[in-house]
Amino acid sequence: MRLARIAHPGGVAFASVEGDGDDAQVLEIAEHPFGQPNFTGKRWPLADVRLLAPILPSKVIAVGRNYAKHAAEFGNEVPSAPMLFLKPSTTVIGPNAAIRRPSGVGRVDFEGELAIVIGQPVKNVPAARAASVILGYTVANDVSARDLQKSDGQWGRAKGFDTFCPLGPWIETSLDASDLALRSEVDGELKQDGRTSDLVHKIPELVEFVSGVMTLLPGDVILTGTPEGVGPIEGGQSVSITIDGIGTLTNPVESV
Repeated sequence: MRLARIAHPGGVAFASVEGDGDDAQVLEIAEHPFGQPNFTGKRWPLADVRLLAPILPSKVIAVGRNYAKHAAEFGNEVPSAPMLFLKPSTTVIGPNAAIRRPSGVGRVDFEGELAIVIGQPVKNVPAARAASVILGYTVANDVSARDLQKSDGQWGRAKGFDTFCPLGPWIETSLDASDLALRSEVDGELKQDGRTSDLVHKIPELVEFVSGVMTLLPGDVILTGTPEGVGPIEGGQSVSITIDGIGTLTNPVESV
């Protein structure tokens, strides 16, 4: 199932996306998408609604340097254990919403990533049981103010600006995410071309590690890391990140 969050003529709702192209429809889900969804019977053409961020997490937990070649492109070693940092919930935006590039921050980079969406409250989940607590997967862009990341020494400010975590276009709930192609483009030019099979710390390990540190709530998001090829974005450009089996997340960039 492709779970989306939409703005429709009557308000905002979760929905299931069915079909493709001009025939795609969205079926409204009552209340929330966790567990067995209950449908209201309302439906609209996908073209008649606006896709929002597919989930509003209580927290976004990101994993740094989880692709060896990405670590190497910045002259860093791969950490022996997952390197965690947090992005505020206010960083989250949806498809086609603008990444607001703050003035005076120097270089701002895109980072295309596979995102895990948690489906239930969990703590201390063993890797062997990780799949049972995952609602699904979506596409993410871990936008980063690179100069601040370097000067501050910790990453909270560099990764924490409003709009610095686009998510979407929806959550795919039926997917083997162990070996998916991930591609990032800026204004149509290919910048990243990786595979999730190159993750240093794999998805089950990440769920075990993160849930050993903190309780994960329904809708919480784990960003799994980015392949090599990250680079700067400027106002007026557009970033598109595609993960096979999920879809494409596109966001314009605005300078503010």
